[in-house]
Amino acid sequence: MLQRKIDRLLLDWKNQSSKKSLIVDGARQVGKTFAIKRFGEAYYDELFYVNFKETPSAVENFTGDLDVDTLIFNFKLQKRKAKLVAGKTLIVLDEIQECEQAITSLKFWTIDGRYDVIASGSMLGIDYNRASSYPVGYVENIKMFGLDFEEFLWSQGIDETMISKVRGYFDDRKEVPDAIHNKFMSMFRLYTAIGGMPEVVWSFVQSNDMAKVDKIQRELLNGYLFDIAHYASAEEKIKAEKCYTSLAKQLLGKENPKFQYKEVEKGGRAQKFFSSLEWLIRANIIFMSYAVTDIRYDLTDYSSDTIFRVYTSDVSFLIAMRDYAIKKEIIQNSFTGNTKGGIYECVAADILAKKGYKLFFYRNETTKRELDFLIQKDGCIVPIEIKSGNTKAKSLNSIIEKSTDISIGYKFVDGNVGFENNILTAPLYMIMFV
Repeated sequence: MLQRKIDRLLLDWKNQSSKKSLIVDGARQVGKTFAIKRFGEAYYDELFYVNFKETPSAVENFTGDLDVDTLIFNFKLQKRKAKLVAGKTLIVLDEIQECEQAITSLKFWTIDGRYDVIASGSMLGIDYNRASSYPVGYVENIKMFGLDFEEFLWSQGIDETMISKVRGYFDDRKEVPDAIHNKFMSMFRLYTAIGGMPEVVWSFVQSNDMAKVDKIQRELLNGYLFDIAHYASAEEKIKAEKCYTSLAKQLLGKENPKFQYKEVEKGGRAQKFFSSLEWLIRANIIFMSYAVTDIRYDLTDYSSDTIFRVYTSDVSFLIAMRDYAIKKEIIQNSFTGNTKGGIYECVAADILAKKGYKLFFYRNETTKRELDFLIQKDGCIVPIEIKSGNTKAKSLNSIIEKSTDISIGYKFVDGNVGFENNILTAPLYMIMFV
């Protein structure tokens, strides 16, 4: 059984004295339903579960009045054995994007306050804008992803105590002993090859078989392509699929992996494809890193709407777009060419995005200065460089020297810890500590 951080978040939500209905939003197959059901079974006397995709007739419960008493009456008619005791029953409305009125009803569950209600869905970003009255102000939201790197470490038997010890080397800016360092670097490479989709990770935990991992990765990738075909409008589905399947070519082996429409289709332009990228973002299938014209707070004010990089929502999908042999190259660290740097940048984006950071990058064509990532925390700008080896970071050095808004920069490398000129050099696996 995989340990997930959402378990703590759900318990924190339950323990609030006055709570709103909860929406767990996330891409397909990231573990939303499993986590919510496990939580309900552990902390409530009764779990009342409705899946609108599995049981389309459940929509009928929401076709009339949406007051709580009416809805509870309808539920009991549908499931005669349900007790639905206030304060002791968790009501779960899964795949709620299939029922607009159920989304609207979340407002009334919150106002009533007798029942704890969790809604979830894999296409909420696509569908909730069509709801007759989205319950703004009456819901709390949790964004869920596949396993992040720390959760992946838990799955491999590396507990929080061990991770905390390694964090101590990061905080104290001290070299990590070779035995520990080599173990964590091997785990980082393994995460790069496997990614964080729960079914994939659990398969590896049980079988240690990379062929099974590859098969499941490709099945999930095909499932995402099916979702694009199923949920996207007729005019978007082919364009969205082309954008998505171009990402391996866009990101790996290129010196400057900014998204280029010409890689989607010969002569491709933003006018044709940008709406498809927006659809993929709303469907939680991709996320973006935006170029900035100046490295000053707030970076959003200096970000570009036309220059950006696009990443898959979990690194496993990017790996599944390439030949099976790439997994062996990753795990054995036997890359040739530029692919290694491109993959490690994508893993860094995966880890940072799953921590909730909005991503930016900097590239100046005149000065040739560039930074792989810029994030913001507590009003400060944090520059981050990713190196597949342990080469110098000339751009990072130059930018820190000239900027008054940056106190420290990070260079993550295939190497050990060091600190010089306000730049902390750290192993790639320490990205999780930013």
